[in-house]
Amino acid sequence: MEQSVQNAGRNMVKAKKFVLVNGFNNMPKEEDFKLVEEDLLGPQEGEFLAEALYLSVDPYMRAYAHQLKEGKTMIGVQVARILESNNKEFPVGKYVVGNFGWSTHTICNGLRSTTQSEVDHYPYVLPDIGQLPPSLGLGVLGLTGNTAYFGFTEICKPRAGETVVVTTAAGAVGSHVGQIAKIKGCRVIGITGSDEKCLWLKSIGFDAAINYKNANWINALSEATPRGIDCYFDNVGGEISSTIIQRMCTDGRVAVCGSISSYNCDVRQLPKATMIQPWIVFHQLEIKGFVSNNWSRRWMEGIKENLKWVQEGRLRYKETITDGFENMPKAFIGLLKGENIGKAIVKV
Repeated sequence: MEQSVQNAGRNMVKAKKFVLVNGFNNMPKEEDFKLVEEDLLGPQEGEFLAEALYLSVDPYMRAYAHQLKEGKTMIGVQVARILESNNKEFPVGKYVVGNFGWSTHTICNGLRSTTQSEVDHYPYVLPDIGQLPPSLGLGVLGLTGNTAYFGFTEICKPRAGETVVVTTAAGAVGSHVGQIAKIKGCRVIGITGSDEKCLWLKSIGFDAAINYKNANWINALSEATPRGIDCYFDNVGGEISSTIIQRMCTDGRVAVCGSISSYNCDVRQLPKATMIQPWIVFHQLEIKGFVSNNWSRRWMEGIKENLKWVQEGRLRYKETITDGFENMPKAFIGLLKGENIGKAIVKV
């Protein structure tokens, strides 16, 4: 009886979500996911109901998925619209950015988890971005943008006139880093996986773009960096990174954002790469890995700065949009195969 009273007046919502049914073995497969439905009761006191509009597709999902138990909702960030709310900080009609996973609807209490080592900034109401599409809350004005902004400016500390190399340069984070480097007055070389992507990188201001699938890519890198490399933003790891680090200048800085070259490998048989310790020592390199939550307390600072650059026309973006929530696995697998240019997004 008490349960019935608590549920009185709360509408039922039919939600869809993708759960993980098989742990990934090398490249994920569509059959590793299962689309299921669940009934959600409307929000209680302090809660709100959000409906997904855009879902982010990111390489980190592959790296973190091993922590996910089978049967659990696949991880990920989304921009959603608030349909119902009993929380004054999350009004009806607003866009909310939340770490809600691969789900069409979410009931959330709006609380941010806080531990000694980390502050979780999700969920938050998307700040006013004018007439720009709300999907940018997942890209240049969200996790992607802040990963690029803080990771590059805080770790690489670029100075005008320096040479910067970015791997996975035609991806969401890499293309953003390269443009920030240009804003800071640097010479920028992007490493990517196709001639088409090379052309796009040059169109957004990269000084040079190199297709690592070409046999002579190392010679091309040498020609593009005659004075060496001051800053390296590493998204890929592996032998490509070892080659780049061998060309770094004394006091060079490396920001390690990811290692996408190994994400689809068996963890017991990770690819081997040339040892880099001699160059680290003799060139006195600074190498630091990071996660974006390091700057959770400054999250809106990064969004504000990136928004200013977008509005000034100094920061350009590109979205690869897949239509249909049912195509989440397809979009995710396509991302890992390098099929996207810029930010990969699924539009519900």
